[in-house]
Amino acid sequence: MRRLILLRHTKSDWPAGMVDFERPLAARGRRAAPLMGRLLIDRGLVPDRVVVSPAARTVETWALASAGLVQLPPGEQDGRIYEAPAYELANVIRETADEVGTLLLVGHNPGIETLCADLVADGPADQRRRISRKYPTGGLAVIDCAIDTWRDLTPGCGTLVSFTAPRDLDSEAE
Repeated sequence: MRRLILLRHTKSDWPAGMVDFERPLAARGRRAAPLMGRLLIDRGLVPDRVVVSPAARTVETWALASAGLVQLPPGEQDGRIYEAPAYELANVIRETADEVGTLLLVGHNPGIETLCADLVADGPADQRRRISRKYPTGGLAVIDCAIDTWRDLTPGCGTLVSFTAPRDLDSEAE
């Protein structure tokens, strides 16, 4: 069994003249990111490895989520995650070392949402419907994959354990 955690970056801003890759978080996103990090600790969802898109908003999301929480590992940036479709995200995951039991990926939509939909075959129906309607910024899906190694990752191998958005924790955060 392997555990995959998919975190979409928190709410970003889009200042005039700024390219997508350099977009920072909005005030709401800066409030939400620490909530998601605290959620990981509170629920015992501490990843062995964190892989982050190098875009400013994902790097900032993980920096704020993990700030002051020594249990959370630093994020490793991987350029393939930025604007990646689900199949590319799956390829990144399949390269994960066998000793990593829990992997957290910090990325973007639509790739994160599509990957979640591709992997999840079971789990709470209400939460699966919620994800299919919208995978909001800051959304965090916990998926248990019935695989022995990350190389074995295939569509439908996962069970959704939980899905949480910042607004579930604080109405002003999302």
